[in-house]
Amino acid sequence: MFAELDKYKINDHFFFSKNDDLNEVCNAPKDGIGVYTVFELKKGNIDLVYIGSSGELKQNGSVKIRKGGMFDRIVNGKQFGGTRKDTWKQKLISEKIEALDIYWYRTFDKNSSDLPSMIKGVIIQRYFEIYGSLPRWNKEF
Repeated sequence: MFAELDKYKINDHFFFSKNDDLNEVCNAPKDGIGVYTVFELKKGNIDLVYIGSSGELKQNGSVKIRKGGMFDRIVNGKQFGGTRKDTWKQKLISEKIEALDIYWYRTFDKNSSDLPSMIKGVIIQRYFEIYGSLPRWNKEF
């Protein structure tokens, strides 16, 4: 959906449904930083509902990786008043979403040095230009 993400060679995706354990299905790296996009699969439609990022750059140029990397940010990050491993399952049920398709991209490694929050901002800007709003699960930017 976003050409800006095509250049990242270390990337993948996974599905999450209400019967899954997010700890088990998440294949995001535990040692890297980057961005992730969350798409809902509902009634034959695919819609982007969230854009997130994980990791920062320190003043001295070294990378600050959250303990557990993008994996931990996706699984144990806070959203909707709790950890995603719990609240995403509740959202699937309450919003009658069949599954989530989560794509992740490592934006800072030996091949590229793009700050995750900057790439998140670019993608959110593109989304805003198209739809005039943020993705439904992004409350602010």
